Amino acid sequence: MRQAETVTFGGSALNRATELRGPEAQVHLQAQKTAKTTLFWRGKPMLYAQPGDEIGLAWVDIDHPALGRARESLIFLGMDDADDPLFLADISIWEPEELPETLNAFLDPSEQFHPALVDGEYFAELRSVMFRLSARDAELAVMARGVLEWHRTHGFCATCGGPADMVMSGWQRNCPACNRSHFPRTDPVVIMLITHGNNVLVGRSHAWPEGMYSLLAGFVEPGETLEAAVRREVFEESGIRVGAVRYLASQPWPFPASLMFGCGGVAVNTDITIDPKEIEDALWVSREEMLDIFEGAHPKIKPARKGAIAHFLLENWLADRLE
Repeated sequence: MRQAETVTFGGSALNRATELRGPEAQVHLQAQKTAKTTLFWRGKPMLYAQPGDEIGLAWVDIDHPALGRARESLIFLGMDDADDPLFLADISIWEPEELPETLNAFLDPSEQFHPALVDGEYFAELRSVMFRLSARDAELAVMARGVLEWHRTHGFCATCGGPADMVMSGWQRNCPACNRSHFPRTDPVVIMLITHGNNVLVGRSHAWPEGMYSLLAGFVEPGETLEAAVRREVFEESGIRVGAVRYLASQPWPFPASLMFGCGGVAVNTDITIDPKEIEDALWVSREEMLDIFEGAHPKIKPARKGAIAHFLLENWLADRLE
């Protein structure tokens, strides 16, 4: 698929400079005057408004007072195009005066303002702003959220249960008790553009907002190919058998730790039988209906979230750009 890497969170040619993650190199990099860090708070990136409708990741010096003790555990993201070092600091320990009820909800519209940040920076849910970021900022944001989520859930050794220490500038955890090393994980997920003639198969999860439909998706199991996972997941959820399967595009999705493999598949039957434990509903939608959905003119169905690979695949399907 020619448009594959234009998906939100797609590659921006960031220099991750993995050879500089060791302790000696990090001492040198953090001492550079051009070193800067972005901040995350409970999974939310620090942002600032740009001209028009665009927003960007906000950056501060690594000695900025908002970092506090987070300065002791900076995570190295890489080098920017000017060879300046980029870091990440997690300030989730900070407690704002009021925590919104929507925090950690499916889509959290709240914004937080740290008192030490006085230049208009704020924290916002990444899913709500992802499509407004530049390709570089989107890659840095998804990278940062993913590695922070891994640290949040993998503080202890999976082998012996002892506490594991963060090393290699945040890209490894070592267990001093059993000497086991652990590395950030990513769970493979297939998401399927299943078509039959002029129609595409969509479904909705029980927890989604009213009217929201998207492409079917599911986790790849051990020992399973992407093609086999596509056929199994579609049949389990909708009763649709899938014939030919092809890879289209991928998207890192740190909610919490997935790599989405977008695949196309051709249905060999059209009778839908959903598994109510898996999904709430599934249906066939024609191209004409999908155009109405994308334009917000459909009376019942809302489009997949802009920025998600489901929206990307459907948009390219409508435009005949899947080849």
